[in-house]
Amino acid sequence: MNESQILDLLYALLPAIIVGLISFYFFNSYSKNEENRRRFLLLREKQKTSLPIRLQAYERLALLLERISPGKILFRVQVISEDADSYASLLIANIEQEFEHNLAQQIYVSNECWDYIKTAKNATIALIRKAAAKEEIKTADELREIILRSLMDKQPPTDAALSYIKKEVKNLA
Repeated sequence: MNESQILDLLYALLPAIIVGLISFYFFNSYSKNEENRRRFLLLREKQKTSLPIRLQAYERLALLLERISPGKILFRVQVISEDADSYASLLIANIEQEFEHNLAQQIYVSNECWDYIKTAKNATIALIRKAAAKEEIKTADELREIILRSLMDKQPPTDAALSYIKKEVKNLA
């Protein structure tokens, strides 16, 4: 082959190579876009089913926090005995029972949100134990009064967790 035949061959192949490269580029871009579109549709479908479940979990956890809030639990759990220690134990048992009843909800919320809820529960229990440990407290009514009085000075521990739940739910939408 001489030089002119090689140049003719190159002139004939060059457009085919360019067209092939451009076709490969567009086909590759198209397939990536289709894959991203399919992923988006799957994600959107998954969110349609999981969002109501997650919202229900947040609702249940908000209800848990309301039920274990010191002010609310004192009015919900009636005094059985006048002994302050037994009433404190009853309150703590109710809080633990409420918490255990909603334990499964942790799989639907973030770890940070669940940590807030556990901290609120533990802080509420600590508040009750601290009030019951005071030596001047003898009766259940005195315990209730001390706990309610301590809530006048500061917010209940459940309020911070409830605020965090509200913030997280706003971010879902």
